[in-house]
Amino acid sequence: MVTVSCTGFDAPGVDIHLFDELGLRPTTQRLHIGFMGCHGAINGLRAARGLSAAEPTARILLCAVELCSLHFKFQWDPERMLGNALFADGAAALVVAQSHPDDGAICQLRDTGSCLLDDSRETITWHVGNFGFDMSLSNRVPGLIAEQLKPWLATWLGSQGQSIETIKSWAVHPGGPRILDAVEEALGFDSTTLATSRAVLNELGNMSSPTVLFILERFLRQDAPRPCVMLGFGPGLVAEVALLE
Repeated sequence: MVTVSCTGFDAPGVDIHLFDELGLRPTTQRLHIGFMGCHGAINGLRAARGLSAAEPTARILLCAVELCSLHFKFQWDPERMLGNALFADGAAALVVAQSHPDDGAICQLRDTGSCLLDDSRETITWHVGNFGFDMSLSNRVPGLIAEQLKPWLATWLGSQGQSIETIKSWAVHPGGPRILDAVEEALGFDSTTLATSRAVLNELGNMSSPTVLFILERFLRQDAPRPCVMLGFGPGLVAEVALLE
């Protein structure tokens, strides 16, 4: 079992709670992906893919859960109020395993990639202060994405035999409206390409790591065309990508 979360400290953690709720065997092995922020689910997929490759018969349950409301700030401060309005609670899960033609897999995880953007170290930060988490989101984030995303992403997709033009669906984490605007600007998308990302943001908010899985679920229900790219941004500033076929 791989769990993903960045919104609290608890030991035993959410993984042990899942043992009790799901009736898992006590010998189930656990891995926690902590404090990766909004792209944490993609990091979780990377870990699950590696575990599956190491043990082909394994079934890996990936659970991403964030309780962002634990960190609401009751202050008349524009930055704190923005965080209160933007973030929401959410949880999502999926199972990762070695696939076979007849096993009913919903999609195949081809590969994942990662890129630390230049001059971005202080643009997204969390610190534990005297009154809980102090989170900082710089207004430089959209500009950095608009400037630096395309060259790296185009090169990475090329290494997978794909290009920006050959990707049929884009599950982009909606960190906020300006983040989606920046991705559209960087990659030359029209207003419809990220419609599902915007709908999830409008209806459910930014749930941090589970959000891209909510977008993926909608794509599956819509039978959206593939290949599909999952894309998220988090502290670093780091862009994380997963290619699904």
